[in-house]
Amino acid sequence: MSEALSLTQPHPAWLETVGRLRARTPGSFDTWFGGVQLEDFTDGVLSLRARDAWVQSWVTMHFVPEVVSTLSELTGLTVTVHWTVGAVQVPVATPEPAPEPSSMRASAIAAPAGVRASALPVGRSVVASTGGAGASVAPVAPVAPVPSVEPSEPLFRQSFGDFVVGPSNQLAHAACLAVAGDVGTRHNPLFLCGGTGLGKTHLLGAIGNRVRELRPHARVVYVSAEAFMNQFIEALQTQSMAAFRARYRDRCDVLLVDDVQFLAGKTQTQEEFFHVFNALHQAGKQIVLTSDKYPQQLDRMEERLVSRFHWGLVADMQAPELETRVAIVRRKARLENLLLEDSVALAIAQGVRSNVRELEGLLVRLAAKASLLHRHIDVDFVRQELALSGSARATEAGIDDVQRVVGHHFRVTHSELVGKERHRRIALARHVAMFLCKHSLRCSFPEIGRAFGGRDHTTVMSGVRRIEALRESDAEVRAHVEALRRKLGDEG
Repeated sequence: MSEALSLTQPHPAWLETVGRLRARTPGSFDTWFGGVQLEDFTDGVLSLRARDAWVQSWVTMHFVPEVVSTLSELTGLTVTVHWTVGAVQVPVATPEPAPEPSSMRASAIAAPAGVRASALPVGRSVVASTGGAGASVAPVAPVAPVPSVEPSEPLFRQSFGDFVVGPSNQLAHAACLAVAGDVGTRHNPLFLCGGTGLGKTHLLGAIGNRVRELRPHARVVYVSAEAFMNQFIEALQTQSMAAFRARYRDRCDVLLVDDVQFLAGKTQTQEEFFHVFNALHQAGKQIVLTSDKYPQQLDRMEERLVSRFHWGLVADMQAPELETRVAIVRRKARLENLLLEDSVALAIAQGVRSNVRELEGLLVRLAAKASLLHRHIDVDFVRQELALSGSARATEAGIDDVQRVVGHHFRVTHSELVGKERHRRIALARHVAMFLCKHSLRCSFPEIGRAFGGRDHTTVMSGVRRIEALRESDAEVRAHVEALRRKLGDEG
């Protein structure tokens, strides 16, 4: 079977595959395939374009096996996938088109009730229907962007309603809500910091969405630090710096910059970003930045930039507690139309402790495998997948996780926790952290000592024994320890 995909008549097996994917995991499909474009399907070679390497990696890991399996089943061909990375003109998960061409511009924001994009567009074609994949296909012009965005800006898919709030991210969430509702006057700049996969990018998108709802004519620009650097270099090479500066200084009301730590060591780019920052801040425009480190921990970042990052609010995001992880699993399951028993949601949450993105990825993987194997998702199935993927081992808490969770619980900084300060509150937090490292992680006393500022192992032994004694005599300390164990997923 060698029938090729055409601009006006996509391969029926491809339409069937897409319909199955969207029906099985609608939330994940719309989120991730919004950054994927179908280019061709000929003689078993499926050509896809990804917006960036991250989208390609995620879709390859979580969707491509099922795509290949379904296409092979329907066509009898050995299917291979060929990727290219670059700008996506008409994504797979295209915003739903309105029925009348004259209203196409409005369809970038919403579609009439009951209309869904039920198949993948190719080139300038899109299939729209209220039911199956056999609807008619008509060529249409690309959907025009809403006025609040530059032509190259994607529509934000994240919202505050999709974000699960817990003690680990409560401050960041509240700050983002305040910024979105009162642009440029509160927390400017807002600096979000935290590890990978904790929801920083989600909150950036949620800010962009809320600003557009409240101020339709506001010009929102989202850019990763890497993309900012690449655009700057291109502007230098093509002698178009005037247009580059106009985009970021004159035609921007809200600037959302992801992974600002990427600018470290890029002296010329930092210089340009410094001037962009100053121009926007002086004009009362909102700036929101994300990083995997606190501003003062950004090596090879100019001091004048680090100083400006502290002008507003620095809000950190920690690894989610067990209860928050369970809530995230349940929300994701609802998006994927999955019914999970409480014990299954708990097992998934215990299997992945530190990364929300990995937690959601595990659930998507479980849903796909259960569907293909006609299996019910139970606790044993979850444990088998964790063992196969290595997630259970890879996500076990470490000393740094204990320090982070204990610091957040007692409201002490990492430097206070490992430093020489002997204030009663800090000393108690330090000794509790040492106790958890010994009893929950089974670390040796010398290993713990090295992680806590190079302390002697006898000092660690003394701290651990103090908490062991207080657990028996002090109900408050016992409650602290048990709460922290739950947060770390240690139910023993």
